[in-house]
Amino acid sequence: MKWGASLLLLWMPCLVFATIVEGTVTGGDSLQLGGQFIKLAVPFARSSPPNTVGANTFNDVNLYGFDEDQNIEITAPLAVDIMADGKGGGGKKGVIPVGITVASHYVFFDPAKKQRQQGEIQFDSMIIGVITKGKNLALSDHLANTGVNYLNPGLRGLEPADMVTITGLQSISVNWVAASPGDYIRVITAFSPGAAEPIRANER
Repeated sequence: MKWGASLLLLWMPCLVFATIVEGTVTGGDSLQLGGQFIKLAVPFARSSPPNTVGANTFNDVNLYGFDEDQNIEITAPLAVDIMADGKGGGGKKGVIPVGITVASHYVFFDPAKKQRQQGEIQFDSMIIGVITKGKNLALSDHLANTGVNYLNPGLRGLEPADMVTITGLQSISVNWVAASPGDYIRVITAFSPGAAEPIRANER
């Protein structure tokens, strides 16, 4: 029994999700003011009120990200605003078809006043697409399943001058200017072989 318990403890860390691996702030007012990338673990207490995003709940110079639901087999077409080209780049909007298993991740910048930020984020699975517009963020909120309270759903979309670029098979860069209530995007990545078995959205 002791050996079995020990082996179980050694095996369990292998059940990792398709996660945000790392990130960095590379430029803008945010960098000059000491901003850094912070990966949040859900539920998080860093915001005010806790476990809440979308309405000046952070008000600082950092770039944030957290992992949402993992390995979900989508049951309806999912619109994305930047579709990966499968070669480490991305293009115009597209649709992820039914039956694809995906993992979801939320990335945002919520400063106390208008500021520019440049940054990079790396994931451990291939990027399929990025959602940047308020309408598509709202339509994809069913992928969250985190218990996080998402505020201001209609104001989360990026402005035309904000840029999100797929810079590699598993990486993106952001170059955006945010004020109130901040800038928010959802990154959709492919199935992670090390994560739990996929489930259908209607089987929750």
